[in-house]
Amino acid sequence: MDAKGWHSRGYLPHFDSQDTVQFVTFRLGDSLPARLAAQLSASDTPETSTEEMLDRGLGACWLKRPDIARLVEDALLIFDGQRYRLLAWTIMPNHVHVLISTMPTAPLGAVVGSWKRFTAREANLLLNRTGVFWQADYWDRFIRNDEHFDATVSYIDLNPIKAGLVREPRLWPWGSARFKNS
Repeated sequence: MDAKGWHSRGYLPHFDSQDTVQFVTFRLGDSLPARLAAQLSASDTPETSTEEMLDRGLGACWLKRPDIARLVEDALLIFDGQRYRLLAWTIMPNHVHVLISTMPTAPLGAVVGSWKRFTAREANLLLNRTGVFWQADYWDRFIRNDEHFDATVSYIDLNPIKAGLVREPRLWPWGSARFKNS
């Protein structure tokens, strides 16, 4: 599989390259009501506004269930070092943030698609439900430099605090911050 560079599947533009570190966010299918999602996409700062809304914990928030969060975290970790290098992550109640560098044989879209397909199928089984689990697309941004990298890791680590879920990053059970020395 080859990296696609800049491309779109009709939703968001994506940049896929084995030479970049990517910040990826994907969210549950019901995390933002359609009306609200349309308003946010028309906003001057859609990314910031979307993150603020996601942190409010809208939707069913299936990822706050330990069995579902563990399923997602295990899926992120299983091919770390083989298909990609997982640099930082946090699993929030209705969305996931990942900082990743992909290997030449595993383009970003294939990696994220694999995570979403597997976890959707398994989570729906655990929840005894059918239907959409993840929102169709994902958001990504390539990391420009060391300062951007550091700011992104900090954002990922601090997201549970910003959302009012814990008081210290290391206390959040579904993220890479818990593995860092204080």
